[in-house]
Amino acid sequence: MARRGFVVLLVSGLFLGAVGADDWPQWLGPQRDAIWRESGILKTFPADGPKVLWRTPVGGGYTGPAVAMGRVFLMDRLLAEGAKNHDEKVIPQRPKNSIAGKERVLCFDQKTGKELWKHEYDCPYTVSYPVGPRCTPIVEDGKVYTLGTEGDLRCLDAASGKLLWSKDFKKDYQATTPIWGHSAHPLIIGQKIICMVGGPQATVVAFHKDTGEELWKALSAKNVGYCPPILIQAGGQPQVIVWHGEAAASLNPDNGQVHWSHPLPTYQAMSISMPRFFEDKLFFTAYPQTALVVQLAKDQPQMEVVWKGDRKKGLYSVFSTPFVENGHIYGNSAEGRLVCIKADTGEKLWESLKPNHDKRLPSADLFIVKNGDRFFLQNEFGELIIAKLSPQGYEEISRAKLMQPTSTAWGRDVVWSHPAFADRCIFTRNDQELICVSLAEQ
Repeated sequence: MARRGFVVLLVSGLFLGAVGADDWPQWLGPQRDAIWRESGILKTFPADGPKVLWRTPVGGGYTGPAVAMGRVFLMDRLLAEGAKNHDEKVIPQRPKNSIAGKERVLCFDQKTGKELWKHEYDCPYTVSYPVGPRCTPIVEDGKVYTLGTEGDLRCLDAASGKLLWSKDFKKDYQATTPIWGHSAHPLIIGQKIICMVGGPQATVVAFHKDTGEELWKALSAKNVGYCPPILIQAGGQPQVIVWHGEAAASLNPDNGQVHWSHPLPTYQAMSISMPRFFEDKLFFTAYPQTALVVQLAKDQPQMEVVWKGDRKKGLYSVFSTPFVENGHIYGNSAEGRLVCIKADTGEKLWESLKPNHDKRLPSADLFIVKNGDRFFLQNEFGELIIAKLSPQGYEEISRAKLMQPTSTAWGRDVVWSHPAFADRCIFTRNDQELICVSLAEQ
């Protein structure tokens, strides 16, 4: 597609190849913005909870499901016979020896949960938190793209599961797997799939999405980090924003040329939360005290700092991506505190521990998705919460238990997998099952 046509589609809020609002074909939804645009959604949960339409067994993993083409796509991991995951410590550590097992790409019927096909490959793990894969599949133009924990990038036929092409980041780029595994969800732009890879001069690599051919590579960083790349329109042109373990940068999506780079190191290279773009600004956040808003120039791809976080302002996400609306930022800060700050200054307006049972919990996670004038929040207890978020505070409307936490972290069981919202349902998983729950208004 011509560049002008691409820009028009981007400005109108549509990604190339995006499917209808009834689908959830990638992490954070069709437009990768954590907005669920379906109507006819229930106002509160029934007393006995929303109706579970189906359950199907799966293996371990942190990846969320993708829903498209009347199918649900998910990654998981099965340990080899006799293999065992090492006990996770508070201080992260790699296992002394690699842990044998297989990563799998699974495809289920959206209406019934019946398994339609699976693709699997040997994948010894060398990471901390070795439960399973991290990145949500992407479904685009009849293909499904997956990125495994150890850097296995695969393109499969979505109808049959046939392998079309693959890349091995360690073998092909001499990349070192991050201590918590490859977690940066790839980004599709036109004919390119852009990945955080690692390796010499290959922190970011663009591949042709149909053939796997390398189109360009850019940057060199000691730590690739965990943050997904994003596409924005600023300075009169599209820009790919990346955040590796040492800096944030803007790249030309056509050729990988670096427009700007700004030092933004994080504790243990924990650049995880996706930057949020709003009003020609970008917001970055990371645990324990990294928060930054930058202003993007209107006539060229350049930036300047608006404010930095400190002990009096900002929010500091460990995993989840914040939500920006009407000049305010809502996000899950350290110890599971839901926080609201002013976007232009970083001033904190309120914080609440209510979504996490009024408990301060290390690395507590909370996934935030907007639907209409309400938010759907999935916490690490396996609960789904309907709430309103405003500068005035947190207003909980309804809460329901959907599944049991099964992964162990910090001495407690958690659900650390982002749900999908499609066909007026939520699709969510733990390390034992994938479930589909109706959220349709009766």
